[in-house]
Amino acid sequence: MERPLWFRWLRVYAYGGAIIATGFVLFKYTTPSDEELIRALSPELRLQFERERQLRQAEQQELMKIVQETAKSKDPIWRTGSIDSPFERNNSQQSREQFQRVKAEEIQREELQRVRQELQQIRQETSDKTRKGLPSNNWWKFW
Repeated sequence: MERPLWFRWLRVYAYGGAIIATGFVLFKYTTPSDEELIRALSPELRLQFERERQLRQAEQQELMKIVQETAKSKDPIWRTGSIDSPFERNNSQQSREQFQRVKAEEIQREELQRVRQELQQIRQETSDKTRKGLPSNNWWKFW
């Protein structure tokens, strides 16, 4: 006896749902999170990632400003956007140089901040040693 048509379609939907659910569960439990990926990086790459994070965020904010300006305009997107064409060599070279310059300035600022912190720490340590080496101001208590 042949099964009714609705039963066959029910089996199709059940098998399809099982395949999709299995794929979703596998994706959910086998894909690492961003934090796990960063933890898995080597120390050098992790340091580079942390150094360039602010630069990537600034670049993303600048891109969002351009997108918002373009969205406000009534003209087609290829006329309003201030993003240069990737096929034009000169503009892309200039933007790449500007990106490298901004990146170098950011690294220089971070290095300067680190040096300032180290200098402040050294000053604090030397002032502590100086205070310990000086006689106390309570000399009158001994007389």
